[in-house]
Amino acid sequence: MVSVTIGDCAVDKFQMSCTGVIAVRKGQVNSNIEARMEVLMPEPQIYVERTLAIIKPDVIDKEEEIEDVILRSGFCILQKRKLQLSPEQCSNFYAEQFGKMFFPNLTAYMSSGPIVAMVLARNCAVSYWKEMLGPSNSLRARITHPHSLRALYGTDELRNGLHGSVSTSSAEKEIRFIFPEAILEPLPTGQRARDYLNLYVKPTLLAGLTALCKEKPAEPMIWLADWLIEHNPNKPKLQYHVSQQEHQQ
Repeated sequence: MVSVTIGDCAVDKFQMSCTGVIAVRKGQVNSNIEARMEVLMPEPQIYVERTLAIIKPDVIDKEEEIEDVILRSGFCILQKRKLQLSPEQCSNFYAEQFGKMFFPNLTAYMSSGPIVAMVLARNCAVSYWKEMLGPSNSLRARITHPHSLRALYGTDELRNGLHGSVSTSSAEKEIRFIFPEAILEPLPTGQRARDYLNLYVKPTLLAGLTALCKEKPAEPMIWLADWLIEHNPNKPKLQYHVSQQEHQQ
């Protein structure tokens, strides 16, 4: 049996060399795996285009049926509410139609009973929903687009059953009218997302983690969650107006 003695320095260099080769190979393998995963699992698509859909008073009893058609057509219902607009609110909502012959009848029709308003989202939401609705005149829709929603649920030129935004700009305005609390801005990506994190998220999170280390609570995750809620820099602020009578009391 032949034994070979190698100096400590030589062994260390040999181990470092092997470790470096292994690290390089691991890095190459990980890069190849990540590249393959990106091909197999592409980044999720976020459809930010939204439109407003309204089920009008005369077809409110068809709400579930219409909603089922919407969902089966690939839409996601982000928000939904049932309400009844006053004639004044209807006038403001249809302000662009002011001065036309049918305007008084339109506001009277839309304020005659409850409606169901929905914020719909999907790729090309505005144009796709307009295509599903068909012409605004239900009588014409029955001839030219017999399978459209207005042909199926509308009655005449005025009572066409459903509303849809005509453009992305009008959709944003109408959604804000019905859902004033809605957030319509798309989520930031790339450098914009990094800038947002560095400016707003990281300082608050760093302060929370620092406080967590000082406090050393028994339930650190729950404690940190409560701390972040309490110190949220974007926390909504309620304005409370004190009347003169309450102030005197």
